[in-house]
Amino acid sequence: MSEITTQTVSLPVADGSAIDAYVATPVKRSGFAPGIIVFQEAFGVNAHIKDITERFGKLGFVAIAPELFHRSGPGFQGSYTDFEGVREHMGALSLEGLQADIDAAYGFLRECADVDPERIAATGFCLGGRVTYLANARVKLRAGISFYGGGIAPDLLPHAPAQQAPLLMFWGGLDTHIPAEQYRAVADALTAAGKVHEQVVFGQADHGFFCDQRASYNAIAARQAWALALEFLHAYEVF
Repeated sequence: MSEITTQTVSLPVADGSAIDAYVATPVKRSGFAPGIIVFQEAFGVNAHIKDITERFGKLGFVAIAPELFHRSGPGFQGSYTDFEGVREHMGALSLEGLQADIDAAYGFLRECADVDPERIAATGFCLGGRVTYLANARVKLRAGISFYGGGIAPDLLPHAPAQQAPLLMFWGGLDTHIPAEQYRAVADALTAAGKVHEQVVFGQADHGFFCDQRASYNAIAARQAWALALEFLHAYEVF
């Protein structure tokens, strides 16, 4: 594991706004580092998302977690027991705004002197799982990993033919927010479009199973998902 430094940076966005992002960077590395964008849950760039960003930094990545609610609530961090508190910010999101935010975070990594621009990946959780799918349709990634990305089906299925990098998608078999017909529709759309994708359903896991700060945390599923995610990144030579 590498020692890391962390910082919050402010990035210009094409629509004239500015987005803050949490960045973890390895202190020592040989050659160029891989880059990864970590897209938040609906609860903001909180301790959980920062921890994941730091995990990737310790593995040698330059990792960046952009604050997707910067237009409606800069610095917002919600409670896992109060979903009503995030509705306003979720409702304020737009496809165009998310695409501009993707461009800003991706541009940061592309312009970072320490990052290999051919080895940039993205991952995300809940809201961020959906944004990872959007990012893979917009920018040149090496791999994308989506954890329980709600709302891809049916609204974003037309983006399936635009997917560029291989996708690994995790779902919870007990997740009532994303029923089986939805994640199967995502898989079917990607297959019909001829895209490289892997779909993993943890039968005894619920929505948010990867987050150890949520009541739905499933330690076994989280451990397996992390191992599979790292192997996926190895297999496609991200790191």
